Amino acid sequence: MDSVENKIEQLRDELNRHNYNYYVLSNPTISDFEFDKKLKELAELEALHPDLADPNSPTQRVGSDINKSFNQVAHKYPMLSLANTYTEGEIQDFYNRVKKDLNEDFEIVCELKYDGTSISLTYIDGKLVQAVTRGDGVRGDDITDNVRTIRSIPLMLQGNDYPHEFEIRGEIVMPWKVFDELNKERADQEEQLFANPRNATSGTIKQQDPKIVASRKLDSYLYYMLGDNLPAGGHYENLMKAKEWGFKISDATQKCRTIDEVSAFIKYWDTERKNLPVATDGIVLKVNSLSQQRNLGYTSKFPRWAIAFKFQAEREITQLLSVSYQVGRTGAITPVANLKPVKLSGTTVKRASLYNSDAIEALDLHIGDTVYVEKGGEIIPKITEVDASSRDMFSEKVVFIKNCPQCGTLLVRDEGEAVYYCPNEQNCPPQIKGRIEHFITRKAMNISGGSETVEHLYNANLVRNVGDLYTLKWQDVSRIERWAEKSAKNLTDSIAKSVEVPYDRVLFALGIRYVGETVAKKLAASFPNIDLLMSANLEQLTAVDEIGERIALSVIKYFENEENRNLVEHLRQFGLQFELSSEVLSQRTDKLEGKVFVISGTFDKYSRDEYKAMIEANGGKNSGSISGKTDYVLAGHNMGPAKLEKATKIGITILKEEDFLKMLE
Repeated sequence: MDSVENKIEQLRDELNRHNYNYYVLSNPTISDFEFDKKLKELAELEALHPDLADPNSPTQRVGSDINKSFNQVAHKYPMLSLANTYTEGEIQDFYNRVKKDLNEDFEIVCELKYDGTSISLTYIDGKLVQAVTRGDGVRGDDITDNVRTIRSIPLMLQGNDYPHEFEIRGEIVMPWKVFDELNKERADQEEQLFANPRNATSGTIKQQDPKIVASRKLDSYLYYMLGDNLPAGGHYENLMKAKEWGFKISDATQKCRTIDEVSAFIKYWDTERKNLPVATDGIVLKVNSLSQQRNLGYTSKFPRWAIAFKFQAEREITQLLSVSYQVGRTGAITPVANLKPVKLSGTTVKRASLYNSDAIEALDLHIGDTVYVEKGGEIIPKITEVDASSRDMFSEKVVFIKNCPQCGTLLVRDEGEAVYYCPNEQNCPPQIKGRIEHFITRKAMNISGGSETVEHLYNANLVRNVGDLYTLKWQDVSRIERWAEKSAKNLTDSIAKSVEVPYDRVLFALGIRYVGETVAKKLAASFPNIDLLMSANLEQLTAVDEIGERIALSVIKYFENEENRNLVEHLRQFGLQFELSSEVLSQRTDKLEGKVFVISGTFDKYSRDEYKAMIEANGGKNSGSISGKTDYVLAGHNMGPAKLEKATKIGITILKEEDFLKMLE
């Protein structure tokens, strides 16, 4: 019994950890198939040993994606997940159970299972009033402001025959094209790539700034309506009516009357889904009649009238030919597997990321190995398994390099980091070119050109650091092969115009490790000129909202380097902005100096982000959670009850919108 009890506890611990990685961190470490397999194993063990039952077991709950920074709202109707199956035999079992329980004719609606983030939308009198995530199925996060930026979700409905109030549920998704562009941007900035569109969507929809959400061009598909006065007694018919009101309903939705029609639908979309503009990971089957759905009812976790069929991830067998190593602008070394070309999900795969030395070691890779390749989210090729049984006994084990492949410098690996770096920042060619490429990007200095432009300038010995850009003459550039006078002048004109770029973007353009756009804005706001930032110590840096020790140490290390300090002085002489403008400074005061604020709820006059900016501009600090250090809670409509209770218990002053604005008069 002890071994069974230990096994059950082990599975519960594993599944709880994976639930957290998936729903809270949006960073899953195992596949859905592996997760469901472990969950099924746990459920079977608990059924055999009811004396070991636990109400907190992963089998008894719905995974949670609650982010404490958002106001939490109770669902009017519980938002349960679906039972998953991976075989058509289990689909047949589901069909037979429904047939037996109903003992009457029924229809099955087949729908594509879109791979994104579940959402519940409430409409009153044809207007969107609230958007809530699935959360733990009972409560979710109010992300209405973010959802309003998604263009495929109607803010006002068409027609006039909709119910006074109803709820419609669906999936927010990120199209493949947008996902590819986003990951390319992140790769250029050497930020961690999103594994698949689902994780990108989850990370986007929880952004605190709706403008960022809007820029990500999310999409949606709606698939279920709830309410007291729905237009029809059938699920399919309600979706078709919702389509008339302006909702995006999948054209693939089909009503089936036999199990053969269901099988044909699954078979067709298992192949055809690869041509869709968004990610799908299965098929959802629902009994069409709402009255039959009510008769079938629910288990403690799943509806009995619906089931999800999950597609197996497509993978192929190929051969590892070699491993090469790429050097990024921050010196990060990324190993890449070079493969014998193989067709996968409609494209030819020749390379796959190996991430880091730990991943190579975990796979125990040898040159010439037979390997299984999948596409994470069907877009990023990765090696998932090695067939060691077919390995040549004399094959060479893949050992991570010790020296930089470009400049030969001994690599370093910081404690707690998975990545090796080349420390030769000033003389390693890929790092030099990478920093210049980063510097000229649209979100940084917005200088025309790209990697090809930088390559030409570097090879012509015209540029060796970003400061050299400001000494370029169009006549010199025009002498480079394939450069005409007009394109050379366009380049130098855009360089001259870049001196108008504000301080926070210049700070981002410097390419300090871990300092992205958001961090650069926070640093610029807290240290209004570069001299203050260059002399800041660890305590001063970590006092800035959301600046942890890792970022702070990176900033300190950057400015400890004499060459970097010289570069800043060099750029300052060319007129680049290294302090906040007088206009921005004129709006700053110390009225809230040292005061810590927590913002909760929604507001009438300004957005949450605008209030955060006001607090920081007046010397205050924002915090995401209430503690003994909190001075004020700025409370809007629908303030989270848990926050209200905690603030009241501790005795923290609660400010209404008008009270706060009076403090700034």
